[in-house]
Amino acid sequence: MKLHNDHFQNFKRYGIPKAQLIIADIPYNLGANAYGSNPKWYIGGDNKNGESALAGKQFFDTDKDFKVPEFMHFASKMLRPEPKEKGQAPCMIVFCSFEQQFPLIEEAKKYGFNHYINLVFRKPTSPQVLKANMRVVGNAEYALILYRDKLPKFNNHGRMIMNVMDWPGKRGEPKIHPTQKPVALIERLIDIFTDRGDVVIDPCAGSGSTLVAAENLGRKSYGFEIKKEYVAAFNSEMASAVTPMLI
Repeated sequence: MKLHNDHFQNFKRYGIPKAQLIIADIPYNLGANAYGSNPKWYIGGDNKNGESALAGKQFFDTDKDFKVPEFMHFASKMLRPEPKEKGQAPCMIVFCSFEQQFPLIEEAKKYGFNHYINLVFRKPTSPQVLKANMRVVGNAEYALILYRDKLPKFNNHGRMIMNVMDWPGKRGEPKIHPTQKPVALIERLIDIFTDRGDVVIDPCAGSGSTLVAAENLGRKSYGFEIKKEYVAAFNSEMASAVTPMLI
């Protein structure tokens, strides 16, 4: 488990093995509207208190101009080649906004990812509470499984797996990143698409929850995060959340 404070463009300098699975939560390019319908826009979540320091702010300075073609290029290089045998092909899972799905699908084809499966994660609550009296609010997050030609390695453990999944709660891990995904959610995805000992890479690691989930399941994990404050928080807080499972 290693989180590098660097851009994923520089992955070659670290001698990282090719991944069986890439998981990435890319910036949604929301810009200054990142907290647009979130109560954090206001002090204490109440508009009577006035706007908070987060009003009109983006999550991070890459949340307006994240370059998807650049990401796809380097992610395709980090993923292992498609093997000859069936049932062993690698894949990539990209968390994205609803609007990003179709541009991502088309861009992925340019880099050899000719197929996709969409995923929907159903949350028990909605962050869009400020719009609750105005329209239907969203309680879903989205992701795409992107793969080349052969179906990826798939461990269903005798069960049918639906593409709509419930969003699990936190399991004790600290909250250190505004778009942090629960470790339990990432564990489920890693369990489905990899075996013990496989390599998992997160090019946009953020909190490092992907690395924690992979470590829990006996996978080798590597991540890249450009913001040094998140890397420091991972090393001081998140890494201690590792609880290896006996599987």
